[in-house]
Amino acid sequence: MILDLHEIIEVPGRSVSFRCELDRERLAFPGLVAFAGPVTAEGTVKNAAGVLELTADVRADMTVLCDRCGRPFEKRLAPRYTATLQADAEDADSENVFPLEGDGADVSDVIETCLILDMDQKFLCRDDCKGLCPVCGKDLNDGPCGCKKQIDPRMAALGQLLDDIQEV
Repeated sequence: MILDLHEIIEVPGRSVSFRCELDRERLAFPGLVAFAGPVTAEGTVKNAAGVLELTADVRADMTVLCDRCGRPFEKRLAPRYTATLQADAEDADSENVFPLEGDGADVSDVIETCLILDMDQKFLCRDDCKGLCPVCGKDLNDGPCGCKKQIDPRMAALGQLLDDIQEV
């Protein structure tokens, strides 16, 4: 969504409000099963002493897969992002500085970028998720699987020595 900012660029203290729906296809990432509805952003762009500051609240409900056990679970995102909009953003050192496009800015692009950069690297259904058994694949959150503990092949020779001692 291109937001026209020509009315506030030269007038410190003025602001423009916006509300937009973000592109769910652009926000696709590994582990995402589906979004439960639209991903929305609502906020303002304010001219603060000649600097255009974007503030946006994002709302997203989604179903993701747990990275340990593979179960789908619901996750709600409700972050607040702030970014600076300026004409010479390519020269800026900060990652939260975005370019103006003439007298406007693509606020959905800015917010989608912030959301992608802020996304969790790993999703867990709960903090103490035990995951899956590496041998049989049973979900260890449902209880133990009954697999024998695997002997480290580097220690197998020592295990044979212990077996020989127990036979004597």
